[in-house]
Amino acid sequence: MDDRLNPEGVPRHQLTFFLTQARVVRSAVQRDCCLLCCDPKVNEAGLCHICFAYLTDEEYKLAEHWITGVMPE
Repeated sequence: MDDRLNPEGVPRHQLTFFLTQARVVRSAVQRDCCLLCCDPKVNEAGLCHICFAYLTDEEYKLAEHWITGVMPE
């Protein structure tokens, strides 16, 4: 079974990888579409507030880099 929250979102088990991909995160932010569930109103990491609340420690550290502006352009 696929672990996607939405068929158009990224698989949950691959979120750590996608949070290291500047092009993917910037695209999610520009489209205002959560990487995981595709809901609108995303933060600088490309995640909605609900998905952001359920991040693992590793995912949170990567997302925090985006929010503080230290990820690659």
